[in-house]
Amino acid sequence: MYKHDFLTKINEDKVLGGAWPGIQLYYPPVKYSPAQGVYETMEQAAERLRRHAHNTPANTLLFDLEDGCRQKDMSRALLLQELPHFDPNRKFQVAVRINPFLTDEYQKDLEMIRDLSDHIDVIILAKAGEVYGAAEIRDLSAWLVGVDSSITIQPIFEHPRSLKLAADIMQYDTVKHVVFGIHDFSKAMAIHLTPENWIHELRTYFHMILLEARIAGKGVIGGVEVLINKNPMPEEFIEPDDVRRWLDLHGERESSVVHQHAVEEAQMGLTGKQVIHPNHIHLCKVAFTPSPKQITRNVNILKAAIDADALQGGAIKFEGEMLDPPMFGKALQTLLRANSLRALAKDDKAFAMKVLTLLPVQVIRENWPYGVV
Repeated sequence: MYKHDFLTKINEDKVLGGAWPGIQLYYPPVKYSPAQGVYETMEQAAERLRRHAHNTPANTLLFDLEDGCRQKDMSRALLLQELPHFDPNRKFQVAVRINPFLTDEYQKDLEMIRDLSDHIDVIILAKAGEVYGAAEIRDLSAWLVGVDSSITIQPIFEHPRSLKLAADIMQYDTVKHVVFGIHDFSKAMAIHLTPENWIHELRTYFHMILLEARIAGKGVIGGVEVLINKNPMPEEFIEPDDVRRWLDLHGERESSVVHQHAVEEAQMGLTGKQVIHPNHIHLCKVAFTPSPKQITRNVNILKAAIDADALQGGAIKFEGEMLDPPMFGKALQTLLRANSLRALAKDDKAFAMKVLTLLPVQVIRENWPYGVV
């Protein structure tokens, strides 16, 4: 059976797996002001949210009601008041990180989500599976059936116990992506992370999560950086050469470290990364999102493969390289990755869909495990 049979019967987003989480910006609903030594009032928090959150360049706006939130009741009240005013055609997802399963705060979080279900795309479950195992995801998924079945769950792996249950946690359709909570995980393992080398220090566990996720057809969201750069990179820098030039001329050490980590995570196949500061957004976004020149090159590779009738077997010479079907699959992955991050032009997307119609379903599964095929 070929892909076009699915495209005529199944929603395209379901076939491709829908939008990826991409760069998830932690946004504190009610913030503490160190300069004044007090928390914001409801009015101050609402004004800050209206000023900064409605037009965020991040792929996901993540409201934290767990570890990063002290004023939990006020934060829930703020979201109940403000989320209905967000543009329904916004270009980013809205996620809420809720408290651990069956705690008192968890129950309050669910009451809020029920009231705001039309305005929330993702529930991020803190400390997933640590107490009740995969049953936490099962019960939360069942609860969502009666609220809004389009809301997905992103469990956070913050303990080796969660990692051991990875396959069980990832079995549910409500789970499209999982989060590697690097700081809590390293604490549980008594591993002392350094801001510069944390990927290396946790690489073994990263690979374990990625392996389980790939088998299950799920995505993995990467770790939070603690280094904060003072100089934000301008958003017009999107090509790798321009990014490197800006980093060399204007970037700080912090910028280089954060960007390099994001590049490495993207190369590992991650589907998103959580950030805690707006200055991280573009630095990480350009690492995760294929640039226009990269998209053009991969379109040309696939066109050359089609012209040579080599898409499923054969080899071609392209710009001094010998390419065969595995390389064509990677070119297709680049286009689908850009599409999942909402960065693929209409014509390029139409071309990618055409390529899919030329491939057997098994080949599509090998190259793109995130959909329902």
